[in-house]
Amino acid sequence: MANIFSSYFLPVTLAIITLGMGLSITHRDFKNVFYRPRAVLIGICCQILLLPLVAFGIAMITNIDPYFKVGLIIIAACPGGATSNLVTYLLNGNVALSISMTALNSIITLVSIPVNVSIALMTFLHTDAEIHLDVWDTILKVFLLTIVPAYIGVTIRHRKSEFAERLNRPLKVILPLILLLVYFGVVFVDEGSETATFMDFINLLPYTLLLNALAMFLGWQVAWISKLKRRERFTVAIEVGLQNSALAIFVASYLLGNREMALVAVVYGSFTFFSTAFFAWGIKRISKP
Repeated sequence: MANIFSSYFLPVTLAIITLGMGLSITHRDFKNVFYRPRAVLIGICCQILLLPLVAFGIAMITNIDPYFKVGLIIIAACPGGATSNLVTYLLNGNVALSISMTALNSIITLVSIPVNVSIALMTFLHTDAEIHLDVWDTILKVFLLTIVPAYIGVTIRHRKSEFAERLNRPLKVILPLILLLVYFGVVFVDEGSETATFMDFINLLPYTLLLNALAMFLGWQVAWISKLKRRERFTVAIEVGLQNSALAIFVASYLLGNREMALVAVVYGSFTFFSTAFFAWGIKRISKP
């Protein structure tokens, strides 16, 4: 029971949040994403190619501990998650695009995480390690935590559109509060070895914040150069800028058995919901329709 919030409350909460966001989406929204897949492809390419390059660049030009450098790469190699979907929802972005990118990238990272982490280990620690992610377990989690709840929400909206519309405004307050309460439990109640001290936070904050901000800015720039629509531009920026810190902690702690690498994800996950929401709000305000 040491990790009750991480093991039980967090997955259920993420599914509930995705269901709530599904209430704001129609079947047509998802059809548009796949009938016109340009935005998805551009966003996925930014996540798979651009984001790791940004992380490697930051790691190369800084003199932080090599284990922290690998931790940055692990963060960049992870997909977005329900948190990025929630920020998109709160800012009235293209939620169908966000959820689709999260689901697709979660499958692609079965290959990209081992590749990126292996390169990082060889580059910064001159060592190697076998990284194996359970294919069927990952696919099942993506299906149960992303696709199924979203489909249920979309179906409810299709059949009870007025009910879904009435829930839209209160859910924009309720869903973030639920997520924050569960994260509070994960950080302060669950017993784990990946507890960041104040000095860890101070030392790692500049680099994790730079990764978050630079990834968002470049994701938005690529989307703008590609002439995506305004909602798609800042949706791609959010999805590229905010990664799944829980998965990064799992890779660092359980697959690599290294606390220093995991600390990077702990610090990153402690503030990026707020910083991403702030950056995305700014991008949304300054970008022309």
